[in-house]
Amino acid sequence: MQNPAMALEFTSSYVKDATDVFRVYKRLGDRAMEQAPDKALFAALDAESNSIAIIVKHVAGNLRSRWTDFLTSDGEKPDRDRDSEFEAPPKTRAELMELWESSWKTLFDSLAGLNDADLTKTITIRGEAHSVMQAINRNITHTAYHVGQIVFLTKHLAGSKWTALTIPRGKSAQFNAKVSTGKASQR
Repeated sequence: MQNPAMALEFTSSYVKDATDVFRVYKRLGDRAMEQAPDKALFAALDAESNSIAIIVKHVAGNLRSRWTDFLTSDGEKPDRDRDSEFEAPPKTRAELMELWESSWKTLFDSLAGLNDADLTKTITIRGEAHSVMQAINRNITHTAYHVGQIVFLTKHLAGSKWTALTIPRGKSAQFNAKVSTGKASQR
């Protein structure tokens, strides 16, 4: 039995595996933000920190830019204003979640159109050549980094109301016992 936060199926398709990894990170972000009080979504820990809403706006801008016309245009779209992603986030949870969902839809729709033969193609990001596999790896890393920030901030701001997204602190032995008996549940 595997860690319930990880992708669960072994495949020989890199595109499917990458899609599954992205789905894991989206689910972590979703589950974290569900626990964030509305006010917490827009709170910054200090003047140099980003709020969850700002991080979501940046991730959304990055996903839209990288995955729109993925194989045919530069991954840094000319209409992207990256600096503005760190200013003036959406005003409500509903607006924020709409931005989050639409950017992930762009990603997943683009990935669905790829096959393993596409991995040898070359694309550009900011004018630099990348194999499709490199570009996917680069974006998984970038997205995972920011989802980790969202989880950290939500956990901090939710305080005692936080529910673990993976194995809770102090519960590893219980989880390992369930795994050895085949009774671990999927989250």
